[in-house]
Amino acid sequence: MTQLNKDPRMPQSPYSDEMLINHFPGFTNQYVTVNGVRLHYVEGGTGMPLICLPGWPQSWFSYHPVALELAKKYRVFIVDIRGMGSSEKPQSGYSKKTMAADILALVQHLGLPKVHLMGHDIGGMVAMSFAFNYPQFIEKLIILDGSHPTEGMMQMSLIPAPGTFTEKMDANRPYAWWMGFNQVKGLPEQLLSGRFRYLLDWLFHYVMIDDSKMTSLEREVYASQYNDAESIRAANAWYQTFLEDIEDAKTYSPLVIPVLGIGSYISYNYMKMGLPYVAKDLHLVGILDSGHYLFEEQPAQVLEAVLSFLA
Repeated sequence: MTQLNKDPRMPQSPYSDEMLINHFPGFTNQYVTVNGVRLHYVEGGTGMPLICLPGWPQSWFSYHPVALELAKKYRVFIVDIRGMGSSEKPQSGYSKKTMAADILALVQHLGLPKVHLMGHDIGGMVAMSFAFNYPQFIEKLIILDGSHPTEGMMQMSLIPAPGTFTEKMDANRPYAWWMGFNQVKGLPEQLLSGRFRYLLDWLFHYVMIDDSKMTSLEREVYASQYNDAESIRAANAWYQTFLEDIEDAKTYSPLVIPVLGIGSYISYNYMKMGLPYVAKDLHLVGILDSGHYLFEEQPAQVLEAVLSFLA
């Protein structure tokens, strides 16, 4: 296993991996090149392996409200997916099928015959792709507010319905304008480089019920990780492959492994409508007093659902 003592991107920064790991007692930073891409992950705990994948615009640090409790029962790996945080940001390879192959290569490198897999947001999309493509390596799947891209995305509104675009996202008529904005190549990097904190603060307020639960430390961590042009380009590439992901989804058979879907007030009804078509052994939990960032708003409810499902 390739290991480095520190994060080469920001070795002196208070928001570097080597400093942030202090918030995860018992966890260590690891770096490894698999499937042709260098990945960063953190590892802690003992027991059945549980691979955790974060979403946009966050990183491995987003699991800190739940990681220590999970590590009491499981060997937890939290991975910066391709293009995220301290992981490599290549020019290509951002289809969820390719990113799932990254995770498979990591699982095989670690010598793990089977794992539990958990993903939030974009991480949930990658986790579902892993389950579709490599079901023999997965025991149970957990997705939070982020299932695999489907043709339903083509029905998303270009303009919000009257009265729905207020300071908080409308669960019945959600307007996620960034899904289109992130499709644009080149311009977001020019607009947001050095200014990403403005987007973060607006987004957290819009999609969380109580955005005070996203602390100033967390905001600074994510702002530091997405504030440069290369990081913005790589993260937006997750969105720019959605058409490829949708075509891949047409070839997949429904999952037969146990699947837990956890939805916020924004996503729960959509997960309830869509997931039964692709998961035969499905368990659904709605955390309706939380917005999209469930770990931060309702960590206890997330842990109760996850630990009960995995037990």
